[in-house]
Amino acid sequence: MEAKDLRKISMVLIIAVLLLWVVGCTSSTQESNPPEAVVEDEVKDEVAEEVEETEVEEGPIVIIDHLGREVKFDMPAQRIVSSYYIPTSMLLALGLKDKVVGIEAKANTRPIYELAAPEFLGLPSVGTMKEFDLEGTAALEPDLVIMSVRLKDAVESLEKLGIKVIAINPEDMQLLNESLHMIAKATGRGDRVKKLIDYIDEKTAMVENLVKNEEKKDVYLGGNSDFLLTASSKMYQHTLIETAGGKNVAGDIDDTYWADISYEQLIAYNPDIILGVPGTSYTKEDIMEDQKLRGITAVDNSAIYFMPSGFESWDSPIPSGVLGTLWLTSVLHEDVYSFDEFKEDAFYFYKEFFGIEINKDDITK
Repeated sequence: MEAKDLRKISMVLIIAVLLLWVVGCTSSTQESNPPEAVVEDEVKDEVAEEVEETEVEEGPIVIIDHLGREVKFDMPAQRIVSSYYIPTSMLLALGLKDKVVGIEAKANTRPIYELAAPEFLGLPSVGTMKEFDLEGTAALEPDLVIMSVRLKDAVESLEKLGIKVIAINPEDMQLLNESLHMIAKATGRGDRVKKLIDYIDEKTAMVENLVKNEEKKDVYLGGNSDFLLTASSKMYQHTLIETAGGKNVAGDIDDTYWADISYEQLIAYNPDIILGVPGTSYTKEDIMEDQKLRGITAVDNSAIYFMPSGFESWDSPIPSGVLGTLWLTSVLHEDVYSFDEFKEDAFYFYKEFFGIEINKDDITK
């Protein structure tokens, strides 16, 4: 037998004797535990932590969605269908792009898909909110379909076919967080969603602190299809404006979502700032050259801004919606949060949660 083998055996015997001695020893009082007992307790704690980290939760996964439905899963979903853009963006941010087997129509109009998940462009389409493809969705044999609460009838139809559906309604920050938690729970991404929501909460709190003593400016936000279409208090865009330290001039409208207004109403609002969302059918020049809008403060001061359209719809209730809040903060209150700071934050967000490095020069206002 070699010398090194003898040393190994001797070391094992010494450790065994020491362990027997520790087990045999007792202390007279709890306050005077010998060092060996403390070491033993620490080892037990470390083992318990390891077990806790690797232990798989037993029993079904139970989720209550925004229709109040109880949805149960025996295991995390592996085949996912997203019926519209908002949950598709959530799936990307949660690192689930490889689990997606079907998405909404017109995927090629979403720049973020080409940047972060080009494989999405070849996935089967399940239609739109107005024309949802029920049969096509069922044919994909999904473990999970994510839908809007507005498609309640389709939700019930899929449920009758034995297909698991989560209905979401992320129209404010709380509902957005709830939607993210539901999807993460159904897919086993609890650690990922915590990191994402912690970041969103951190940046939101930062903005609220920065603008709390700033003067609020009156903001008008035009819809993407029509300039005289604006966001009511029921819309996520309202929350975005208010959080960024602005005042939504249409915030008193609470009986609809997107509200049609007249030129006369817009003139009466007389906003300090006019915003265009990504993908509008009109331009800044269209607004500036509209004779009916002369005399409005925002028009006279050329204070008209359009969110960048090269990434995502930052005015939407999606994970990157926090970037919409940050972008608008840099527009309204550049003295406390500069546009250059925003560019750095946007770059970090997409690198951290989407795994891509965006071109900062594509970020405009």
